[in-house]
Amino acid sequence: MIGALPDLLRQFELERLEVNLFRGASRDIGSPQVFGGQVLGQALTAAYATVVEGREVHSLHAYFLRRGDFDRPIVYQVDRSRDGHSFSSRRVIAIQNGEPIFTFSSSFHSAEPGLDHQSSMPQVPSPESLPDWSRPTPDVAERLPEKMRRFLVRERPFELRPVEPIDYLDPKPQPPLQHVWLRTAGALPDDPRLHRCLLAYISDFNLLGTATRPHATEFSSDHLTMASIDHAMWFHRDFRVDEWLLYSMESPSASGARGFARGSLYDRSGRLVASTAQEGLMRVRS
Repeated sequence: MIGALPDLLRQFELERLEVNLFRGASRDIGSPQVFGGQVLGQALTAAYATVVEGREVHSLHAYFLRRGDFDRPIVYQVDRSRDGHSFSSRRVIAIQNGEPIFTFSSSFHSAEPGLDHQSSMPQVPSPESLPDWSRPTPDVAERLPEKMRRFLVRERPFELRPVEPIDYLDPKPQPPLQHVWLRTAGALPDDPRLHRCLLAYISDFNLLGTATRPHATEFSSDHLTMASIDHAMWFHRDFRVDEWLLYSMESPSASGARGFARGSLYDRSGRLVASTAQEGLMRVRS
């Protein structure tokens, strides 16, 4: 493994404080607050620690209540809501400074056969044929505002290959669609729980930004405030997050200072492995 990936994996090694109480370390990734995907992935890790082997998460729903401080750890309190014959349900509250910053519900299911169909994967270029548009070149980076440069130039634990080129200096209105190939920057152990937690982590990256594309603006703009309000995710089929996955995102609506986006994740063979949905604050300041 190379780069920032080992550090990310350490973030998912939660400290167990009590039977249903866990503590996780936070990281500064260049955003003003704790990255939402970190809290999402750590909450899922805490929930998984209370679920019997053989049951995998199939859905999760979360609300972001307060900004997290990346200089402080986060405590995760798990409620073992239900353990049935084939399903388990968990609720998690993330706490910082004595206050809840995030609530999370998830459901786990033992594998069983059933009916099977899916939507088709969009036809896009392969990741090998695409440049790494996700990070600006040095000459472009030095011309970016400090807020944007701090976020974009950091080493990341994931490789990202956007299909649609990114113009950081002079963005133009674009359709509310994005396609991004992604995978971890190194091989991972054969642990399906880890792969699902890491996919939850990266699923928060780029999703809400899809809603800004028709408006030719970025999250780092001084006149735009953006923050995740909620996040939902459904896991359909097994996958590996250290192999290329296509994240296909669209934003059908933005209104009332909120943007809505949804996404589909496909593996290289075209299997739909997960779906996402998110609403976030998009407040324009004069």
